[in-house]
Amino acid sequence: MRAAEEAAFARGVSAEALMEEAGAGIARAIAKFFPRAGKCIVFAGKGHNAGDAFVAASWLAQAGWEIETRLVLSEEELSALTKEKLRELQCGRGLCAPIAATSSLIGVQRPLPHCGTVILDGLLGLGTHPPLREPIRAACREINALRGRAHIIAIDLPSGLDGDSGAADDDCVMADFTITVGCVKRGLVADSAIDFVGRLELVPLPELQPEKESDSELATPEALRPLLPRRKYSAYKNQFGRIGIVAGSRGFTGAALLCSLGALRAGAGLVELFVPEEIYEIIATSAAPEVMVKPVKSYADLLEEPIDVWAVGPGLGKARAAEIRKLIREAKQPMVVDADGLNILAEEIATLKKSRGARLLTPHPGEMKRLFPHEKMLRAEVATKFCEEYAVTLLLKGSRTIVAEAGCRLSYNSTGNPGMATGGMGDVLTGVCAGLLGQKLSPNDAARLGAWVSGRAAELAICHGAASEESLLPSDLLDHLGEAFQRLREEG
Repeated sequence: MRAAEEAAFARGVSAEALMEEAGAGIARAIAKFFPRAGKCIVFAGKGHNAGDAFVAASWLAQAGWEIETRLVLSEEELSALTKEKLRELQCGRGLCAPIAATSSLIGVQRPLPHCGTVILDGLLGLGTHPPLREPIRAACREINALRGRAHIIAIDLPSGLDGDSGAADDDCVMADFTITVGCVKRGLVADSAIDFVGRLELVPLPELQPEKESDSELATPEALRPLLPRRKYSAYKNQFGRIGIVAGSRGFTGAALLCSLGALRAGAGLVELFVPEEIYEIIATSAAPEVMVKPVKSYADLLEEPIDVWAVGPGLGKARAAEIRKLIREAKQPMVVDADGLNILAEEIATLKKSRGARLLTPHPGEMKRLFPHEKMLRAEVATKFCEEYAVTLLLKGSRTIVAEAGCRLSYNSTGNPGMATGGMGDVLTGVCAGLLGQKLSPNDAARLGAWVSGRAAELAICHGAASEESLLPSDLLDHLGEAFQRLREEG
């Protein structure tokens, strides 16, 4: 990033132009998650990170937000450009009337935030490293004390976090959202940084493009949008895949139903749900009318079915493990393997090396340990090494879901929230990925896009007031998948 900035300056791009562009992008990102105007409190240091925050606050003010600034130092100690942006904020940036932006030194004025309050952490930017020093440390503590009563938004990176390593000071700001500018700093996707960074959003700046391509990337709407072009008016169902779902067992019927709905909501042309005979009547009467439910005597017989894509595992149980392993090994079609399908694989992992078709595995951390026992390895290392040994695509679920495949850049998902930590979310994701595979996406593309739209649907459910982190259900994802796909085409 430092080299990219220097190259931009050498081309004649000014620091002010970059700050204006960054601030406008930050304001757009805030409006994406908080569409209704509220109160914005800017905690500002003396450098350009604070200047970015002031420009963003100016845009928010024009959209009706109430702005308050809290300064670590006096105005006289701010950098020249940052001081200029603060004055523009206070004077209304050319508006007919000045913006109602109050300002105080940190620790002087401490009103309790009202509903709809966001706090911008503009204290420290790129190039700073722990440990924190006073008065920044006190400001970080004050921000963290307000968490829960206000949403914390870090500008570029949370103050107190090392942008290279992800190491954090004890008083590092714990952000709900981090809006990073230009490119994603490596420390932001470190396993140890997840709880400090929160939801990660990128504001790309065309003027700041690194000369050397990274071996990893953040999944963004700009990168994913081309994977799902608008359908031709002459489209028909057979063009979007016949999805065969092998799921469900006694006591675990919900997983099969959620998976089938995920495939439908992701655009599958046809969905067939294959279930054991003993639960056929339960599933047939509970499934969506668009799903074709079929009883199964032997899973081995499914190899003869005219299916385009398979999804195997949700709620399956392990009673017929040998039949499932044969299906995973011998089916020529692309296949998403999840849940008990993964647990069955873990018992004979060599099955993967004999599989005749493309395989997308979607384990959570516990399933990953059963598939690939490892100790003290970072998630990125685990995903990379597993895909070097087995020719599969891996979607390693969790906060900042990782998608890996040999020969492809490691991809970190940018969407989602802690409300997704509940049973059934993975079943929906399996169906979504299968539905995308049916639309001729590669396993890697289906995994990256499936993770993004599922996480975005969870965000939209909470953003619209339909759920909270505590109440969010897999059915809320299903209800908001359509809007998530639409946002994919509109955002960025």
